[in-house]
Amino acid sequence: MEKKEILRAVKFTLFSISAGLIEIGSFALLNEIFHLDYWVSYLTALILSVLWNFTLNRNFTFKSAGNVPKAMLKVALFYLVFTPATTWLEHYLTSLGWNEYLVTGINMVLNFVLEYLYQKYYVFKDSIDTKE
Repeated sequence: MEKKEILRAVKFTLFSISAGLIEIGSFALLNEIFHLDYWVSYLTALILSVLWNFTLNRNFTFKSAGNVPKAMLKVALFYLVFTPATTWLEHYLTSLGWNEYLVTGINMVLNFVLEYLYQKYYVFKDSIDTKE
């Protein structure tokens, strides 16, 4: 793997960690303070982290000058599949007694791996490093 790609992976990881902090922080606030249903807390936290992560990775990791609405639509399509699948997973596992934070962590790891692959090889595939 060339140095540029290692740096890209490191950037993605660091931005994903920051998005994860936003996700877990907003999830905790909504779940513990406002006592919203788990799925409402999860979905809201996920949306906030996705917007943060997309913006940072588009500008700094993949350095894409590509069409923003088109890229956002591609990301939305990912989450049209990912969100119901992980919402079902969290509902199923928490109904079995699994800890809500453990389940959220599992979903975050799934999101990290799948989103990197999806963004690199689909969303930004043709526009990587086109931004000055």
